[in-house]
This record gives sequence, C-alpha cells and structure tokens, in this order.
Amino acid sequence: MGDVTRVVLAGAYGHGRSHLENLRGLAARGLVELSGVCDVRPVDAGTLAGLGTPEQAGPDGLAELIQRTGAQVTILCTPIDTHADLAVAALRAGSHLLLEKPPAASLAEYERIAAAVAETGLACQVGFQSLGSAAIPELRARIAAGALGEVRGIGVAGAWERPAGYFTRSPWAGRRRLNGRDVVDGALTNPFAHAVATALAVAGAEAGDAVASVELELFHANPIESDDTASARIRLAGGRVITVAVTLCATGRSEPYLIVHGSAGTARYTYTTDELDGTAHPRANLLENLVEHVTNGAELLVPLSRTGAFMRVLEAVRLAPDPLPIPGEHQIVHRDRREVPGVRELTERSAARLALFSELDVPWARSRELRVSGTPVASYVWRPDLPATDAPRPYLHPVRTLGGTEVSEFRPADHVHHLGVGLAVADVGGTNFWGGRTFVRDRGPTWLDDHGRQRHDAFEELDGGFAQSLTWLGPDGATVATERRTVLARPLGPGWALDFGFTLTVPQPLEIRSSACKGRPGAGYGGFFWRAPARSANLAVFTGEAEGEQDVHGSTTPWLALVSDAWSLVFAQAGAVDPWFVRVAEYPGVGPALAWDRPLPVTRTLSRRVVTVVADGRLDRRAAAELAGEAVETRPAP
Repeated sequence: MGDVTRVVLAGAYGHGRSHLENLRGLAARGLVELSGVCDVRPVDAGTLAGLGTPEQAGPDGLAELIQRTGAQVTILCTPIDTHADLAVAALRAGSHLLLEKPPAASLAEYERIAAAVAETGLACQVGFQSLGSAAIPELRARIAAGALGEVRGIGVAGAWERPAGYFTRSPWAGRRRLNGRDVVDGALTNPFAHAVATALAVAGAEAGDAVASVELELFHANPIESDDTASARIRLAGGRVITVAVTLCATGRSEPYLIVHGSAGTARYTYTTDELDGTAHPRANLLENLVEHVTNGAELLVPLSRTGAFMRVLEAVRLAPDPLPIPGEHQIVHRDRREVPGVRELTERSAARLALFSELDVPWARSRELRVSGTPVASYVWRPDLPATDAPRPYLHPVRTLGGTEVSEFRPADHVHHLGVGLAVADVGGTNFWGGRTFVRDRGPTWLDDHGRQRHDAFEELDGGFAQSLTWLGPDGATVATERRTVLARPLGPGWALDFGFTLTVPQPLEIRSSACKGRPGAGYGGFFWRAPARSANLAVFTGEAEGEQDVHGSTTPWLALVSDAWSLVFAQAGAVDPWFVRVAEYPGVGPALAWDRPLPVTRTLSRRVVTVVADGRLDRRAAAELAGEAVETRPAP
C-alpha cells in the first residue's frame, strides 16, 4: 500500500473513543499512524494507549496541527455545531476528511463544506457506517429487478432506551440550538440518523433533489429541547414514500430495521447488524476505505454528495416548530429515565403501515393539552380521525372548568358534525367546512360531495398555548384558504380564558355564506363555534341587553353568556363584532356568525378573535360583563 497514512483525530472523548479503537486496529495492520489529537481538553495517555504519543492541540489549533504533522486524513468527531468550521479548516489545511454524522447542523453549513471539498479537490467521507454494508446494494438490486414487485414505500422502526444522563452528557445534547447556533440534536438527526440515511440509500434517493417534501411529528418525554420520539414521512421526487418512527423512550434495546413494502413481497433489513432477511452481510470500514482512496484511488463509499437527501431531512427538522411535550399521564418516570408505554410497538406499527404516529390512534400524538396554572383544561385534537362528511378539522374537546366540569360536547347524536370547540364554516367559496348536509335553495338540507377539511401544517409554541398553520382543502384537494390560528389559555377571574383567534388568507377572492344566505331563516351559523353539553341543568343565555334564545339569537353585542347551574361560558368578541348564532332549546351552542344573512366577501384576508371565559358555577349578568371586558383587554401573542 505504500507509506503509512498519518491521521489527526479531532474529538477524542465520547464517540471519539470508538474512532480510537478503530485506529488501534488499523495501526496494528500498518495502515495508519495517529499523528495528532485535537480536543478542548488534554487527552491522557491511558486514552491513547497503543497509539504512541501523538501531538496535541486545542480546537482552534486544528489547521496548524494538520500542517505541523503532515496529516493526510482528519477524523472529525466534535459537537454537531462545530462541524462546518472545523471541516472547512481541515480541508483548507490540506487534509482529507472523515466527517462524523450528521455532516452539519444546517443545509447552509453543509453547502459550505461541499464548497470547500470542490475548492480543494480533497475527499470527504461521512461517517454513516451502515452505508458501507454490502446488504444495501444487494437490496437495491432486488428492487431494481422487480423481485418485490411495485414498491410503494419503505418503513423504518427504531426503539432504544436512553438514561437521563444521555441528555446531559454534553452541553449540546438534547438541544436544538446552543449559544445562538444550530445544533439540531435529536432522535431523528443523531442517534437514528443512520436509520434515515439507510432508508434513503435503499430507495436510491441520496442527492438533495431526491426529496420532494418532509412531514414531521416531533415529541419529547424528557425535559429537553429536541425530539426523543419522532415520526417522519419523506416523499421522494419519484413518488415513493419513506416513513421513519423512532424513540429513545422504550424499555431495553431492540435493533432498528426497515421494511421495503412491495406488491409481490417485502424485505426486512436490520442495518445495525447488516442482516437482510436474516442473512448477515459484510460491512466495509469507512476509515480504511478513505485511506485506500487517498493512497490507491479506491472509490469512496460515503462521499459527502451521498448525504444531500439526508441533509434535506435534517433541514426540515431544523426549521420545524419545537417538539411537542408528551403529557405526563402518557409516560412512566423511572429513577433514571423516561418510558413511553407501548412506544416500541408503535414504531413497529408505523413501519408496517407506513403511517405517522398521529395516524395510529395514539392519544398523545393526535392531541395536545392546554393547562392553566398546571391544571389541564382542554385537549386540542389537531389531526382528527373523522369521516369526510364531518368536514375533518382540529377541535378542542374535552374542555373543562378548573373544577373539572366538562363544558364541551363531541359528535352528539343530534348533530354528529359538531366537534366540541373550533372553527367551522358552512360555505367557503362553495366548499362545506361545517360538516353534515349542505343547504340548497328550494331543496333544503342535501347530501353533497362538497366537504372540505382543515389540514394541520405546523405548530409554533407561544406562552400559554400555540399558533398553528393550517390549509383548508376542498374535496378535490385544492387549496381554498390558508390559516394562522392562535389558541391560548390563561387564568382569568374565578376561572380561565380560552383566547381563540384566526386569520384566513384566500388565494383568490371568494364569498363565505351561511345557510341563511341561501334561504334558511335564522341559520346564520359559521365561524368560531362552541357546542356545549346538552345535559346541563337550567341552561340560560343572556347579553348585556337581552335574555333568552329568541332575543339573543342574531343580536350584535360584544359579549354573550351561556350559563347552567354547574358552569358558565362568557363569550367576548375582540375587534369586529358579528351577530350571535345561539341555540338553547334544541341543543346548547354558541358562535359569532360570519355571514348572518348575507354573503361575506373575502378578497385577501379575514381575521377574528373570540375570548371565552370558562368558570365553575352560575355567573350573573354583572359578573359576566366584568369578565367579558377583562377578557379582551389582553392581546394574544402575534
């Protein structure tokens, strides 16, 4: 092979110890010599046993160390947020690179490294060890030959146990950002990064432009910033789908795997053991392959260009809203770790069905909790499993008083499309976003194939709640409108306040209509709507000026109260004031009507905000008026 290849290791502790062990093996074969070590603290002789006495330097001295030792290869195993700066420094100092995964903390930093590779003409091998397995080209050959039939997707499952100390082992562990810099640590992008990269490799989708879109569901049970439990759906430019479901909150360890789903059969690949349908395959040593590339021109197994698609996934995670917490009642807190019961089986179901967590009837994945001073007051279901005729949409249910009394009703027998508390409109440009039958002039309520749905796109965490981005889709899947919604909960008076605001943006002018606009008198419903429990003692409704359903229905006043012996709801409109749609005798329901008796034209945007005070017991008119005024004084987060 010629002269021994001189190597510098940047990052000798943590995962760097595995690189030291690999270096010992290759050094014993006369292939490499550890010439230098670069770390934030001195590396003791015991750690370097069997590797001589390499020169040492701090992280700012990497380039000088490379030049001083004449190192031909640098192994970079440092915190994720340092990869780009150190990789560029090593390349420009004249060293080829073995870059630990993930390659960088952002797509922009990855492109910086790629530019330095092109500029210097040096090699950059990325440390995705699983991509050195002979099982991957064999599985790709099976797929290409049609042995599995038409491939509809690849499902990945991974479930490991990690102690609390795993997330405190270093300042960057469990962090999305550190000191203003991206880190993007997390289950998807670090411990299970191999799972993502391996699935992309099996699919033959490794270049950046191979990824069409990434849909993410990020969660955490541990008190960390990043995800410890996550699912993702990666849609490839060629139409295939990859789902990845992983967790660090299982009990024990099982080997992660992927399943290729074909019309003529499946193939199972356990990438940590290189077993394809139970048969083990050899795996190449990536450092040895890089040395052979440097000395003999061997083809690199994992060049930087082979990780472009993975970086598209990482970038989606970086830009995603912060992971959602898994509520305490859905986890077990052990002395030294967190466990989410059933999560291992959940990842397996995801891989088998190519489904996201929220599509698998998992309570903590389909809803999130609102709390006031630590008390759960409402559950927000953001990805409902509902029939098309319900006009599927996010909703709040159950909603409770601080004393625990339920004040919302979901899919009651009289109107199954009433979904607790939410935003529902009878007619938006001809699409039914209310659910149930559509009122047709001269025909009455009629079943039509005109139901739309509100699709969740993203969450943004706010103090006391969240903002949500949604897309309103018609029955043909076309975008009717987009929405930014804010849902906040805060203490107020004897109870708490639900602050619900929304801004609809339409791609082209349209009209919002109610059934009343089409000839059904009094049926002006459509907008924010609260369906209350029917079995409530002594229901009454009043405003500051009127009392009773007949006088309050259709009135245009800033506030309205619906009360019973057990609970009170005080609705206050902030800003624009629409007529109130009210039902008490037939069923208890309240909401401001966007299009009471005439169409509401929307040329670009439409914004409304309703604050509802939820209290135990029966409030009188004076107390309700005071709470209504106080409710709208506090502005929500932008």
